[in-house]
Amino acid sequence: MRQHDFEDSDLFDEQPSRHREARSRRRGRLDEPEPTRSGRLTEGERVRLAKLRDDAYTERLLPDGADRWSTWDDAEHGPLPRPDWVVTELAAVDTDLGVLKTGKEADVHLLRRGLPGTPGTLLAAKRYRSDEHKLFHRDAGYLEGRRMRRSREMRAIEHRTTFGRNLIAEQWAVAEFAALSRLWTLGAPVPYPVQREGTELLLEFLGEDDGSAAPRLAQVRPDPGELKDLWFQATAALELLASEGLAHGDLSAYNLLVHRGRLMVIDLPQVVDVVANPGGVEFLARDVRNLAGWFHGRGLGEHVTNTGELLAELVSTAGIG
Repeated sequence: MRQHDFEDSDLFDEQPSRHREARSRRRGRLDEPEPTRSGRLTEGERVRLAKLRDDAYTERLLPDGADRWSTWDDAEHGPLPRPDWVVTELAAVDTDLGVLKTGKEADVHLLRRGLPGTPGTLLAAKRYRSDEHKLFHRDAGYLEGRRMRRSREMRAIEHRTTFGRNLIAEQWAVAEFAALSRLWTLGAPVPYPVQREGTELLLEFLGEDDGSAAPRLAQVRPDPGELKDLWFQATAALELLASEGLAHGDLSAYNLLVHRGRLMVIDLPQVVDVVANPGGVEFLARDVRNLAGWFHGRGLGEHVTNTGELLAELVSTAGIG
């Protein structure tokens, strides 16, 4: 019989109470619960360590009024070849310049990273929240084919425990970082994923040097020629995703940016594997409907969009037709 089998048996309960108390003291306080899972920090421990770091690195020690030292060393890095504007020096500092966008599942901040005394580089810091996750009512549909192996983790996710919500946040961050890395390598119009640490992604900032962000497609009022060009850019992005067996899964004029005349795809945590997902065709169809609806509302004729033919091409390109 294994050791933990003895611990779960009635024999363990017959040990003198002083032995149980002594063992509890070695673990910590008497009422302290066991870690939710071995080999990974619990949320409480993560918060405690973060506070220790904050106490250790006081504002007095951070130059230029920065908020923290660079987290590059502890993070997962983006694909190679790495753009030359990425700051990799560990002596760099990060300064939070404010919120760019708030959402149901994450907030996006403007961040400056650079060595003290230099202008640094502007980045978009997307931080998934583990406390609410109102957006993740779609978890079941989007996560088909992405099931986690450990039944304990799945139970935590299904019951939306604190640990489970944190796992969901990290799972979505991991999924988006992987999708962006894959698509950027293929030349897709997506921001370069600089790094991922836990539930925070640092991404290429799509905007101007003064910190003004590129507008969403929904905010622009293109003339007829620009409108047609943007439509063909959008369909080219859809076709590239489909060639990899993917659909955006939530495409609309609100998660497409127009950066210096180029349409850029953002918000990819729910990217769908249309081959493994039973609803793959419907995800493709919904992306097409949402996108075409906006362009039709701006005056682009259906003879140009030809959504039925586009969907058929995407299905064929994805290899599910």
